[in-house]
This record gives sequence, structure tokens and C-alpha cells, in this order.
Amino acid sequence: MRPLIVDSFAGGSGAMRVLVACEFSGTVRNAFLRCGHDAWSCDLLPSEDGSNRHIRGDARDILGDGWDLLIVAHPPCTRLCNSGVRWLSTPPPGRAIEDLWAELDDGAALFSAFWNAPVDRIAVENPVMHRHAKARIENYVEPAQSVQPWQFGHGETKRTCLWLKNLPPLVPTKIVEGRTPRVHRMSPGPDRWRERSRFFTGIADAMADQWGDLLTQSDAVEPVLEGAE
Repeated sequence: MRPLIVDSFAGGSGAMRVLVACEFSGTVRNAFLRCGHDAWSCDLLPSEDGSNRHIRGDARDILGDGWDLLIVAHPPCTRLCNSGVRWLSTPPPGRAIEDLWAELDDGAALFSAFWNAPVDRIAVENPVMHRHAKARIENYVEPAQSVQPWQFGHGETKRTCLWLKNLPPLVPTKIVEGRTPRVHRMSPGPDRWRERSRFFTGIADAMADQWGDLLTQSDAVEPVLEGAE
């Protein structure tokens, strides 16, 4: 069933309607809420913090609901990312190669739906992609930038690429010491996937601070073109 969004938000004239897709933690959603925006998260999982500003379901069903900004915080990327391309030729034990390629097609279709959504401003987060993924994504362009947690106050390394449409690249806010690859050294366990996908609050705050006033600036500033240098 299609989710129902009740718009009871009473923000200021510069407030944007923001959809944060593929997020159950509320990290990015809450950063925009703190800045006075009408922000919602959406994921197949329930909201981790119990917020009533979370839509449980497929975010593709609500992409046409009049959003000013779409941020895809952590779409399923296992088959798209360069680190896992080896499995497409030599599948792990117990997996059929046909299933892995089908999962790649599904992941590329999801990314395509977000990247080509009817929203003026779009940011999609994902690791570095392999060539098979790029070939399957509709209107693919290279990411506009890659960021690291240590540029935004977290002493860790986790390279994240950002595909941006009509958005400026993020400017680092707090470069700190520490280059610990904590995410990649996590011990195996049932919650490993959850912790690996958790968004960094410093990057979320930078998104809200640097992109949150673009609606009021839109008449004075030309939008940033798609793609990257």
C-alpha cells in the first residue's frame, strides 16, 4: 500500500521538503529537522529512533510527492561497489553466479530510480562503483566528489562518493587527526551491516548547513551542473 504523508509542518518560507531515502537511523533527517526543514526518512526497516517522521516502505513509491531535495543516504550497494566485483566472476560458496548478476541488476535499477527522480536537487551516496554497475545505470555520470569522515570531525577513514545534481560539493567543516578504518575492521556479527551503513553525523550536519538554504538562494544563484571535474 502506498504510504500517506500528512503535511502538518509549519516551517519558515525557506524551509525545504527533504526526503532522506534508505535511512532508518534518522541521522540525516534529524540534521535537516534541526535546521527547520520539513524532513522525512524512508526505509524498508522501521525508524531506529521511533520518529513519526519516518515512512516505512519503498522510497521509489513517493519520489513524485513534491520534494525539494532528495538525499539517498545509503542505498544497497553490495553488488555495485568495486570491492565486491570479484564475486561476479567467482561467486562465494553457496551462491549461484546468476543470482549475483540479478542482484547487480536490482541494485543498478534502484540507483537509477533515485538518480533520475523528479526532484530538482539530488544527492546519492555510494562507494566507488565497478564498470558493470556504471553500464547499467540510466544517465550515469561520475561522482561529483568523494568525502572522508575525518574531514567532518570523525577520526576515521571511509571513502564515500557523492553523486550530486544541482547541488554544490560539500566543503569540509572540521579536519581532525586519526585515520582509523573502523568500519572495515568491524568483527563479523548480526549487526555488522547496520553499523557499517551508519551515516556520520558530521557529514549529515554539513549537508543540512550547506544545502539547507538553497531554496531561498535559487533565484540568485545558478544551479551547479551535474557531473564532476
